[in-house]
Amino acid sequence: MEIKITKTDRSRLDQVDFNDLPFGQISSDHMFVMEYDGTAWRDARIEPLHSFEIHPSNLALHYGQSIFEGMKASKNQDGVALLFRPELHAERLNASAERMCMPSIDPSNFVEAVSALVQMEQNWIPPEEGSSLYIRPFMYAIDHFLGVRPSITYRFCIITLPVGPYYAKPVNLLASDTYVRAIPGGVGEAKTSGNYAASLYPRKLAMEQGFDQVLWLDGHEFKYVQEVGTMNLFFVFEDEIATPANNGAILKGITRFSFIQILRERGCRVTERPIAIDEVFEAHAQGTLKEVFGAGTAAVASTVGLIAHKDRKIELDTSLTPIAQMLKTEINGLRSGKVRDSRGWTVPVYTPVVA
Repeated sequence: MEIKITKTDRSRLDQVDFNDLPFGQISSDHMFVMEYDGTAWRDARIEPLHSFEIHPSNLALHYGQSIFEGMKASKNQDGVALLFRPELHAERLNASAERMCMPSIDPSNFVEAVSALVQMEQNWIPPEEGSSLYIRPFMYAIDHFLGVRPSITYRFCIITLPVGPYYAKPVNLLASDTYVRAIPGGVGEAKTSGNYAASLYPRKLAMEQGFDQVLWLDGHEFKYVQEVGTMNLFFVFEDEIATPANNGAILKGITRFSFIQILRERGCRVTERPIAIDEVFEAHAQGTLKEVFGAGTAAVASTVGLIAHKDRKIELDTSLTPIAQMLKTEINGLRSGKVRDSRGWTVPVYTPVVA
């Protein structure tokens, strides 16, 4: 793919305090952009970060044709920028695009675009382990037409943001028996903007009660655990490590998939199955619930300190979380090059960018 490069006249890098990186608030100098004209993707380019002009009847604004991915870049001990399983992000973006009636992107072009942008912005990668350059590829409709139909034209963009750890402490969860994130047959598997918009009000109510996130339950019986808005969930029981099965209502997390592979390689019994919220509380009462943690690109492995459901609560000892800590150390070690990558999960960014 031919990518036209236009560099900024002045970098903002010297204005950034890498010891203070609020998540999602600081963008790097450049962005990748290309447009779909109804038949093909065209005009691939990297240019200085800027705002877009959007028509008031833009289809994405009115009917929600917008999808995204979340990725990270880090540097190994030799200073080489690394991507983590970018081909899986390309695959998931295309799955979201199909569900939202949007055009796919050739996976090799997706990885090339991400690599080219990260190569240009590699000085924005924070040096501390656990910090990273967050990569946000996204696509949205650009037709301007008020009618419920798929857009013909689209814009695909990638922006990057230096970030610190997403959760610096254990998270407290409130299981909702009122609001629903997704149901099988809906768009729960797609990383589409509307999924996250629907979660804002329930999370606001949860935060007003002192919780960090909503633990979503199934939309039929409010009985089975689904996920948290920012991560998939794992439950460490006495004789198994369980995670909710993919059923069309749960995001197919790449960190989740990687955790399952690591755990099974280490001989752990990992099951993907329905997990009732009552089972979680009963296991805790019997002393067989050892850990609960989330898995996500931004969160990596985040321990859960408290789960509340109706009038009952579970408080977990977050000082003893060997499984979550092992997984977090493994992923962060792969991203920093301290752990040997025997699986081929990390992709070095060597691609030169020609101005």
